[in-house]
Formats: sequence, C-alpha cells, structure tokens
Amino acid sequence: MIPVKHRVAIVGAGVSGLTCGVVFAERGHRTAIFAKEIGQQTTSGAAAALWFPYDVEPANKVIPWALETFRTLIDLAGSAESGVSIIELRQFSRTGAIQIPDWALPLGGRSLPSSIMSSQVETSLDQKSVEFAGGFVLNVPLMDTTIYLGYLANRFLKADGQIIENVCFEKLEDVDPKFDLVINCAGIGARELAHDADLESHRGQVAIVPRIKDLPYAVVCDDAPLMYAIPRRNDCVFGGTNDLNDDLGVDSETTARIVAECSRALKIEKPNLLAERVGLRPFRKSGVRVERAHLRDGRTLVHNYGHGGSGFTLSWGCAEEVFDLATGSAGQRAR
Repeated sequence: MIPVKHRVAIVGAGVSGLTCGVVFAERGHRTAIFAKEIGQQTTSGAAAALWFPYDVEPANKVIPWALETFRTLIDLAGSAESGVSIIELRQFSRTGAIQIPDWALPLGGRSLPSSIMSSQVETSLDQKSVEFAGGFVLNVPLMDTTIYLGYLANRFLKADGQIIENVCFEKLEDVDPKFDLVINCAGIGARELAHDADLESHRGQVAIVPRIKDLPYAVVCDDAPLMYAIPRRNDCVFGGTNDLNDDLGVDSETTARIVAECSRALKIEKPNLLAERVGLRPFRKSGVRVERAHLRDGRTLVHNYGHGGSGFTLSWGCAEEVFDLATGSAGQRAR
C-alpha cells in the first residue's frame, strides 16, 4: 500500500516544532512551520538545553520519550555541525544524598566521589560555603541552542520544508484549509490556542557569560536556590529560576543573584555578563499532551505541548509519537 502523503502545518518554531518538521519533511510530507517567532527569539532559544528530564510529568511517558531522544542525540553528537556534544553532568543536592534515578543507572549514572564533593564546596571568594551534601554524575547530550536550532531549521529547509514567521493564529482552525494535518507545538501559546487551563508558565531566567576556563562539565543543583552552569562551545549559561510567572522581562537583581551563586559554586571571580534571557517553560499540570484530535472542520490535529523544562529532552521521542499518531503508523516503527 502506498503511504498517504500529507500537507502538514506545524504551529510553533521552538525545538518541538522544528523536530516535528524534520521528521515529517524528511519522510516526504509537504510541511510548513508557522510561528510568531523563530530561532533565538523562541523560548527554546533561551534554554540551557542539557538533556535531563526536568519539571515535567508523567514519568511513565516522559522517560521513554527522553530515552528515545537520548539515542538520537548520541548519533547527532558525531556531527560537529549539529551543535550536539556529550558532556559530564554533575547533579548536586544541598539537602542530602541524591537517589540516582533508575533510568540513569543503565546510562552510567554513578555517585560523585567524595573528592569531587569536597572540591566543589570550598570557596575562597567569601566566607560562605556552598553546601552540597550529595550528588551523582552522568554523561548526557548538550544541545548548544546557538547552533542546534539553526541546524534543525536548515535540515528542515533542505527537506523542502517552509518556515513562515510573524504569524499568530487566534485559533487552530485559522490554519489554511489546504493543510490536511495540523500539529500544535505552540508551547505556552497552546494555553489559548487549545483552551487548556492546565498549562502554566514556569519562568526561567538565565545569564550568558564568557566560556569559563577549566569547566568541561555541567553543574546543576535543583534545590533552592536553583543553580546551574552549562558550558557551551563559545560561552556559558548560568541559571536560573523556575517561578510561576508570565513576565518575559529581565530582572537585573535576579541576574546578579544568578551570577553570584554560580560564581560562588564554581570558585571563580564573577565573569562579565554577555546577555540575559527569559523563557516561559510550558508546564502542564496533567502532563505532556501528545494526543490526536480533530479540528471543527474535520481535519486531523495532533497536540504536542506541555513539555515544561524538558522540551529538548523529549523532542525526538515526542516527534516520533506525533508522527505515529498522525499517520497511523504506530507499531510499524522499530523502537
């Protein structure tokens, strides 16, 4: 049987929309992405984009999607042009020992040795100590958003996809009827487009600083105050925040706190500030929504939103699920 080729409209040009675009376009479907903002202007452009399931539910769905994405990113890390690399993640806790997640053990997750723990907590910058009480280490993919988002867009365009920016739909039915399949990857915008009261904005603010000498690994602590330092190819991302807030404005006091806390943990002098970014993580209280539905005019609609702080981490797994739901090919693809 000859597979049906769809005309696909994807709403949203963040990592979820771009990844879905690549999956559909490279398999021969006429695909267009519509978005108000693209590239570095999107929420994805403000992300640290370290692979790790964070601020997202439910685990029974999230972990399989994350692991599928992990496998794809491992392959992409072999290409320098992708902006994907493998980095050591050092995950710390201030409150006590961390239970290594079950899914991390087969990936090589292991407890941090005491020598690393002691070196991480000492500081000569001031008299305060950074009290990390537990931690584990895991090698994970890192997507440098300054490269990776462009890589996805170029790959999509090479597959004859189209990206149409400065488009803001009031409702999904406004998508041109020539598209028989609509994919909703609108992130926090799905709150209005899908009338979904379960979506809430988890505001993340980061500071971009110059690349730090002798920092080849990522440092993350999810305890309050949330702190992470993610070295990229040409700079370093300091974070962060995770507040229930819709404000996209940069708060200078928050930036100062982020830079001070990261500098203290890394035992360095405060670096120069290159940029400040804010993004709204689309957290969905009832869990990520990857679901087939229909528009009022009968066209097929597949939702793909509510990834919280794990848009990059779930991107390929969710895109494959979306493809299966849209084309009826579930079970036919080797997993």
